[in-house]
Amino acid sequence: MRAMCFMLAMTLGLGFGISTATAQPAHSQCFSIRDFHSWKALDARTLYIRVDTRRYFRLDLETSCPLLLSQNSHLVTKWRGSSWVCSAIDWDLKVSDDPIRGFASPCIVRKMTALTDSEAAAIPRKDRP
Repeated sequence: MRAMCFMLAMTLGLGFGISTATAQPAHSQCFSIRDFHSWKALDARTLYIRVDTRRYFRLDLETSCPLLLSQNSHLVTKWRGSSWVCSAIDWDLKVSDDPIRGFASPCIVRKMTALTDSEAAAIPRKDRP
């Protein structure tokens, strides 16, 4: 009986360990929402975002979001489900230029690309988040 209880405990422990390991996605493609720091619009359809201190991603939008280019614009992001962002579908992105009225225009992210160190270094200083 003891051996059976021990085997059951080991099986449950091993299963828990595997599920915990798979809960955290691959580092290069994903980031935690806590680590999202800043953004900069390259144009009305392209954003660069900075994660942590030196990781960068490029967000390509489905359609034009002209409010991104407004001097007073800010992003309104909502995160649903997991606290990890790994692809375009994880974004619920809106942009607003008036935080008092609260109107925000949706901007659908079509593609999210993790930049390599050399690609990030090639971003002109004026376009860096």
